[in-house]
Amino acid sequence: MSDRIRVLIVDDEPPARAEVRRLLETQPDVEIVGECASGAQAIARIQADKPDMVFLDIQMPEVTGFGVLQAIGPQAMPLVVFITAYEEHALRAFEAHALDYLLKPYEEERLFAALDRARTRLRAAGQKDDGRLQALQEYLAETRGGTYPEVFAIRVGERYQVVRVADIRWIEAEGSYVRLHLVEGDRLMRQSIGDLEEMLLDPAKFIRIHRSAIVSLARIVAVEPLSRAEYTVILDNGDRVTCSRGYRNQLREKVFFSG
Repeated sequence: MSDRIRVLIVDDEPPARAEVRRLLETQPDVEIVGECASGAQAIARIQADKPDMVFLDIQMPEVTGFGVLQAIGPQAMPLVVFITAYEEHALRAFEAHALDYLLKPYEEERLFAALDRARTRLRAAGQKDDGRLQALQEYLAETRGGTYPEVFAIRVGERYQVVRVADIRWIEAEGSYVRLHLVEGDRLMRQSIGDLEEMLLDPAKFIRIHRSAIVSLARIVAVEPLSRAEYTVILDNGDRVTCSRGYRNQLREKVFFSG
């Protein structure tokens, strides 16, 4: 690694970001590459700037610190110091996996101790992840009944476009890609529809109705019989998606048909 530690600060509270910046600016080997006020911004900046280390707030609206971890993946994450105000479950998880965290309000001594540990790990052949973030993610999935990404970071040219899962109306298979039909526009994502369904989408919120289509349950406004074994699912923007014979029972399990 270089002699400088490139750090990203992520917190939705400006005073909290300013305090971390103030303390880090006293360290001559620290370069602050940016600040982010949301998890969605953090995902894009981590993908684009590849910092060595990130101070990451847990309690943020829309995309939490854990959502950032899910979207980036443990192997690609920089060294992380998690920031939290009160979340006891998170504190137990961090302590169980020997991960650094800071409690608000910050203690200067603890922040510098976390920075020292980061220096040691980065200088050990640039080591970042040693399996602890992966273990944390697995622990959270087990203890919270399974977790799914809140956002996807999709490569568009030389940058990454952040897409909120809540903005997806439906998903259409296109070869080795899927097309995400969003509230505003479409995006292509290099992912098979089967892997997307199995690993990344919450089955309580999405349902596969065709070998080439997955729809958001929250976006369904009507269902019309197409034949004795098929339906047309109508979404809140007027899109019409066919539910094929093979997925008919899955639809009826999630949508109650009266009469």
